[in-house]
Amino acid sequence: MNNKNKSMDNINIGMIGLGYIASGVFSLIQEQKDYLAQKIRKNINITRIAERNLDKIDSSFVKKFREIKITDNADDVIRDENIDIVVELIGGIEPAYDYVYRALDSGKYVVTANKDLIANKGAELFEVAEKNNVDILFEASVGGGIPIIGPLKSSLASNNIYKIVGILNGTTNYILTRMEKDNLSFDDALKKAQELGYAEKANPSSDIEGYDAACKLAILSTIAFNSRVKLDDVYKEGITGILPDDIKNAMDMGYRIKLLAVGVEDSGTINVRVHPALIPVGHILASIEDTFNAVYIYGNYVGEIMSYGRGAGDRPTASSVAGDILKIARNFDRKKKGKIYGCSCFENKRFRLIDETESKFYILMDVLDRPGVLAKIAEVFGKNRVSINSMVQKQTSRGKSARLIFITHKVVNRNLSRSIKEMSELDVVNKVLSVIRVEDLN
Repeated sequence: MNNKNKSMDNINIGMIGLGYIASGVFSLIQEQKDYLAQKIRKNINITRIAERNLDKIDSSFVKKFREIKITDNADDVIRDENIDIVVELIGGIEPAYDYVYRALDSGKYVVTANKDLIANKGAELFEVAEKNNVDILFEASVGGGIPIIGPLKSSLASNNIYKIVGILNGTTNYILTRMEKDNLSFDDALKKAQELGYAEKANPSSDIEGYDAACKLAILSTIAFNSRVKLDDVYKEGITGILPDDIKNAMDMGYRIKLLAVGVEDSGTINVRVHPALIPVGHILASIEDTFNAVYIYGNYVGEIMSYGRGAGDRPTASSVAGDILKIARNFDRKKKGKIYGCSCFENKRFRLIDETESKFYILMDVLDRPGVLAKIAEVFGKNRVSINSMVQKQTSRGKSARLIFITHKVVNRNLSRSIKEMSELDVVNKVLSVIRVEDLN
């Protein structure tokens, strides 16, 4: 420690986990130690680290940081009365929930990047934090290094936020970008993402099935709409069914396909959904490529604003974790603890089910190439109150079939689902290949 910092108060940090993200946080705090002290006039000291797998900690690390107590028992961090802030970076719901709950219950502040934990157990954690007059901060749980949770809870708090649209998963955004740019199939683009470390090789389902983005949307919607949204409240649809033809057809019509996280509050009801969507190429979200994330927010006073940046990685995520630590440390007083933000859920709004919502749709189907096909399809659409905005027919190489591409007007999802089911049973329809929502984002 620099001599000029010795007179400053010390804020003691206990870390649970020393994996990829945690190592980034550790490095940031150690490398920026004097700089951080000058900014907040306090020393940030990591005094304990709990890592279940001690074998992965190099002996040179232990020798270099002798002053830090290293253990394989998280209880050693939670029970240490000299620790002011516990930083949980192990991920998952259990045992993270148990550790974080007990840390808050013992009067410690907590910082986490754990989206699964906040999306599923946020209510319980805020309750125990409030009971003990402390707080839990989780900026890094959504969007990696993108500041969005803090702004929603502070500088945008005076607004009625009525809509959130985000590209919240870098893996799926990378896959869709490569499908478009390199003319790849979904499977080939996924393989490339796995080779580069953007997607898990063993089980990438959390990303490609929309679970990861849904967790993040639940967190953002809870804050924005002042009403608790859990993961199970979010409609989830992944990108595994996206075809190269869908990508090309969308571009031909002036759209790009993105995995969108959409939260809407209207007249006291909330609609939260994650799904692929065609969005206009002229909208700024359409320009977000590869592993980058973006969150687009609609407020009644601020208007439309967007936050953009790298949504994952050790350094961007460490930036957000450290930012939360500094928020707590800046005005920290052991004798007079208090909330930084607290929970803003003062309402209990009704959820609007996906079947009740209205959307435009892109529909791709393979049909027989003969007279009367369109009449039969139009009859089904008309019976189910589905209005068509445009239709394009493309011949296939087989000659006896054709591809029909429809864009509908806004239709109740329930009606569209019923019409697709009936369409699939027509003798003139070989297969309904794709059904994807169209978002105008206005």
